[in-house]
Amino acid sequence: MKATLEPNAITVGKADEVSDLRSALRLLAHIPGQLLCTDAMVDPHAELSGVYRHVGAAGTVMRPTQLGPAMLFNTIKGYEGHRVSIGMLADRRRVALLLGTTSERLGFHMCEALNQPIQPVMVGAEKALCQEVVHRATDPGFDIRKLIPAPTNTEEDAGPFITMGLCYGADPENGQEDVTIHRLCVQGPDTISMYFVPGRHLDTFRIKAEKSGKAQPISISIGLDPAVYVAACFEPPSTPLGFNELSIAGALRGKPVELVDCLTVKAKAVAHAEIVIEGELIPDVRMVEDQNTGTGKAMPEFPGYNGPANQSLPVIKVKAVTHRVNPIMQTCIGPSEEHVNLAGIPTEASIITMVNRALPGLLQNVYAHPSGGGKYVAVLQVKKGIPVDEGRQRQAALLAFSAFSELKHVILVDEDVDPFDSNDVLWAMATRFQADADVIAIPGVRCHPLDPSQSPEMSPSIRGKGITCKAIFDCTVPFDQKARFHRAKFMDVDLEKFLVPSTRPLNL
Repeated sequence: MKATLEPNAITVGKADEVSDLRSALRLLAHIPGQLLCTDAMVDPHAELSGVYRHVGAAGTVMRPTQLGPAMLFNTIKGYEGHRVSIGMLADRRRVALLLGTTSERLGFHMCEALNQPIQPVMVGAEKALCQEVVHRATDPGFDIRKLIPAPTNTEEDAGPFITMGLCYGADPENGQEDVTIHRLCVQGPDTISMYFVPGRHLDTFRIKAEKSGKAQPISISIGLDPAVYVAACFEPPSTPLGFNELSIAGALRGKPVELVDCLTVKAKAVAHAEIVIEGELIPDVRMVEDQNTGTGKAMPEFPGYNGPANQSLPVIKVKAVTHRVNPIMQTCIGPSEEHVNLAGIPTEASIITMVNRALPGLLQNVYAHPSGGGKYVAVLQVKKGIPVDEGRQRQAALLAFSAFSELKHVILVDEDVDPFDSNDVLWAMATRFQADADVIAIPGVRCHPLDPSQSPEMSPSIRGKGITCKAIFDCTVPFDQKARFHRAKFMDVDLEKFLVPSTRPLNL
């Protein structure tokens, strides 16, 4: 079951009509091969992800898997009236369709939005579709486990996880706002544990509040316009502390994202979200992530392994759940291509921005490769036009590490190599690369903590968990030898006339 979307099927006008999850699904429903709806009852506990693993997860998910359509499950075991959407962004070509561009230009498209932000606006409760139905924690029998069909990826997960929850918070001192996506495990009737990678802005706000002995108000918006999710995944230095990533989503749509005040906490939520969770991060309270299962595992993370359960996580006390009538829960598989695109496309934009400022004209394109979950591996396509460009390709790689601190490996290729084609990249490595001269190792650099190879057990050079040896793989031809490395040229032809099917009987 393969996706059939090609770049010439992209229609900017249709992308402009997308404003929330439902309009995105309507758009996909009109593109062959892009949305599969099913009425078969599915169990959110492991089964739903088990289905999509085969249909369209791809990424670093254990094989067999593939790129494929998004899915909409209409019948969820134990949740009458609820639906679940998965895989909305699990194909780069589908992301391009939804954002009104081509898959090759996504990084540049995001750069343009980053440079022309449109700030979000507030709307009244009468326009807030996310508050059509309201459940307060003070209501008898309130239990978020019964209100939200949050799936588990595997049978070993620490519990149901909210994987596509856009978390909103504000700095308790100056009111600066931030939105990010975090690992959220549903732990009880009104409690959710929250995992922070060190350095996240929302965690900075939480720490400030905790030092003052105060709770940090937070909202979690689920089921959104794809532009909001992709924009929210920008990271510093492209979006420094105080930069509201929702302004990038506004630029992508040419209109501001609409927010609404929460009903029970001092926070804002996306007005057209399918589901909103309102709550507070409680000061000085911590929780074991797998307290309900004892498996020692959290959930499958983007590197393709089960993330270890954290032994001490901040806790959200839920105050209310609001949602649209017949809400659609949106989720993703942790290691899937969906994570690759969510993390990788903003990474590409960040690298393009940084390198073009310092070395204009050198960088042709960037691909945050799926093998690194959109974070660990980037392929940089460069063009050496004059002799002094030799060596600048490695400067570009160093700038890429500065643009995105969680990047581990950079692969450099020439302009005649397609950075989006892994076979072409490996061809360049096979024919233009000598390991003794073209590997540049940078040891002792902090990276992302979920890479299991980043530990002293792997190498004595690693001094602590989360520290890695980064590397540049220079698969470009030295400028003074370019004449020896011309690819074989084939005749340019009028292809279309040869693709018209024959009307003659097959005579074999």
